[in-house]
Amino acid sequence: MRHTVPNILASLLVLWLNPTIAQRDVFRLFENCRYGKPDFDPCVKKAFNAVRPWFKLGIPELNVAPFDPHKASFVEQIRGDREGFAGYRLKLSNVSEYGWTASEVTKYKTDHKNNRIIYSQYFPEKSLDGEYDFQSKLLGQPWHTKGIWNLTLYDYSQTTTVTRLGGQGSLLKVRVVIDKIGDMKLHISDLFRGAKFPESIADFVINTMWQPSFPFIKPLINDLVSVAFTDIFNESFRYFPLHEVIRS
Repeated sequence: MRHTVPNILASLLVLWLNPTIAQRDVFRLFENCRYGKPDFDPCVKKAFNAVRPWFKLGIPELNVAPFDPHKASFVEQIRGDREGFAGYRLKLSNVSEYGWTASEVTKYKTDHKNNRIIYSQYFPEKSLDGEYDFQSKLLGQPWHTKGIWNLTLYDYSQTTTVTRLGGQGSLLKVRVVIDKIGDMKLHISDLFRGAKFPESIADFVINTMWQPSFPFIKPLINDLVSVAFTDIFNESFRYFPLHEVIRS
């Protein structure tokens, strides 16, 4: 189900003026999706794509925070031993992620046995920005740098698995796996700690060499994004009244 720009603007205006109408409209999008029916998964996929007009403002009465942009206050990744021979700690803060309103769910599957859903999503363009703090030790030599970063992904797709670790209100665990990146532009400020090395050259090297190194860094990116999404999904969907939206 695709929306024209006027329809999207009208939906956002209705949401702002009267949130209870927005909740009723969201429920209506899922009203034909029934557990156990052969067309349940296609129905949910269609409804997910139809709910995109609400991504920018969220659904406050259902405790769903805005999704476009996604926001994560703090994400951390640690590998190896920073006090020993080799290792690093990467901290990302004030992270914003844009592009959800223009995305499309291309596949959706419900795994009832394991209390999870799996869906694939395509983004014509996804952008992220924030601050970073990187500490490492390689061959015993310490390294510490921090600054700002921004990343834009083009022709990008990912598969997300969301698992509930118990009953209603229990924690959610999210796993994100990158499926495809058509192109990427990345900028990292002060990567060389103030050394006289033009950032434009560093950007050029990173953005022309990322494809050969991608198979090696992909697992690290998947882990980093999964940590961020687990926090974000728990904030918005841990207490989401799914039984009210989708009925048996």
